[in-house]
Amino acid sequence: MKKMAPMIAILALTLIITASLSSNIKPAKAQGNYTVEQLNHVVSVMSNGYVLMNDTIRISGQAPNTFLFGLPYHFEPYIIWYDAFDANATSSMFPVTVNQPFENRSGFYSLEVGFPSGMPQNLSIQVLFSNRLVIQNSQNASLYTLIFPGFPSLTTSVGVCNSSVILPGTATYYGGTLSKTTYAQEDLAPFTYNVSTVAFLTLDDSMSIFDVTKINRQIAVNEPGGLTASDSYFITNEASNTLTSIQVLLPPNASGVTAQDQFGRTMAQPTLVVPNGARYDINLTSTTARPLSYNQSTQFTVNYVLSSDAYISQDGTNGYNLNMSLFQDIDYYVNSTSVIFVLPEGANLGSSTSGLSGVSYSITRDVFTDVISLNKDGVISPTGFVFSMTFQYNMLWSAFRPTIWAMALSLLGCLAAVIIRRPQAPTPVSSPTAATRLRPEYIRSFLDSYEEKRRIMADIDSLEERARKGRIPRQRYKIQRRTFDSRLETLSRTLADYKEKMRAAGGHYGSLMRELEVAEIELNEVETNLRSIETRHSRGELSLEGYKKLLGDYQRRKEKTQTNVDGILLRLREEIQ
Repeated sequence: MKKMAPMIAILALTLIITASLSSNIKPAKAQGNYTVEQLNHVVSVMSNGYVLMNDTIRISGQAPNTFLFGLPYHFEPYIIWYDAFDANATSSMFPVTVNQPFENRSGFYSLEVGFPSGMPQNLSIQVLFSNRLVIQNSQNASLYTLIFPGFPSLTTSVGVCNSSVILPGTATYYGGTLSKTTYAQEDLAPFTYNVSTVAFLTLDDSMSIFDVTKINRQIAVNEPGGLTASDSYFITNEASNTLTSIQVLLPPNASGVTAQDQFGRTMAQPTLVVPNGARYDINLTSTTARPLSYNQSTQFTVNYVLSSDAYISQDGTNGYNLNMSLFQDIDYYVNSTSVIFVLPEGANLGSSTSGLSGVSYSITRDVFTDVISLNKDGVISPTGFVFSMTFQYNMLWSAFRPTIWAMALSLLGCLAAVIIRRPQAPTPVSSPTAATRLRPEYIRSFLDSYEEKRRIMADIDSLEERARKGRIPRQRYKIQRRTFDSRLETLSRTLADYKEKMRAAGGHYGSLMRELEVAEIELNEVETNLRSIETRHSRGELSLEGYKKLLGDYQRRKEKTQTNVDGILLRLREEIQ
């Protein structure tokens, strides 16, 4: 209830400002010899409460080199992302400058769109707002109120403005300042200042107010050409009520869907929401974990299989093409995404990717395996991307490991026969042994312990951040920190024993442990450097520009190293599936 009070006060204030400003606005003449014939104003509420506003503007006449698009200044703190493009060619993006002078009018937040090659006839402008504009009723958790610009603000009048509000899932209109979710306005005046509300009811779990901090997707290309994948979600509940389930969108044709919590424990079978669809409901309370209260975070993983026919085509005898759309169908905002493609042993990566604007891209080459890593921040459906690659793979490699094992067993058999038949010697002779095959239970225990260690380290970071901002009493901070440190020390000893046994097993286990140790050393070095520049900046020894540059460099190193760790864990996880 305390969380709702400030937002309700803001709502009341903005409505008062709306009435006051609307009465003082005078029509202005259009700048330039052009007219706005029609404007389609669409406001969509996503499944995690974020709000996407899409305005398509049809212009006739001689257009200017720049175009001003305004909103009430009240919405400025909630803007997450924006872009502008030619509605007839979505790949044609235009530069946008924010908060430009709006014809000397106060009370507006404006975007200035530039046209290096001339203004298009149909211009689309998209603005994404945070889920703080969707207020949950304190008495009825199924009732929400959306605050949004009912009309955008232009510097010239609009012939016809067709507007609509798209509610999430099966939500139904309940009330608000608008009588319905579709409405129109002819001769919309320039510099219109409008703040509207729509209340709606949700009858299922199609919407919850939460933040998706990160999605880590790992896709392994198997020898026959099939694809096994897993999506790890890091979420934070921002609703006033507890979060017991969440709906996720998987790629089309996903099958064999299962879920695991942050400790690797199997959760309840995900429920398909729509027949023949890709939306699944994940029950967060199906393990010993408790429901998420406000501002609490958790992690879970969804495992599934994809049909190779939908994504991979063969080119010649040993050539393959992979083409996959990533995050183009999601209906929630994700702060950060990473995708790892692991090629089968013996495959050689060919041509580079395409359509990766704004995506960082790296390749890690192992002895037998190539791993491709992609990272992109700020992802919603319009900013999804397409990944494509070619690779060479000889199907004889599918028999590589069985052949090696058969040869190793044959060698052991021959050595055993020789040892048994030879005369008894006064002193025993030791014979070399092949690499040991570890039991799946042992590997699973290692992975569970490692994931728990990562979760504890994340909890420590969160605790330090809360303590730094004064959100937790000092005594409580000390108790929780001692508890975390004790559990981390115990886990570190356990993991050291696991690593030593894997190194002793030899073969690719030893290789993976060496790679993991190198990555962990790199992560520790980056964390030390991050703390160092933070201290130097706070003391004034490092300028803001230098601090931001170093921070970006270290963050990229950290993400790249973390991607390598994820790839190592994925290869171990494949052995127990």
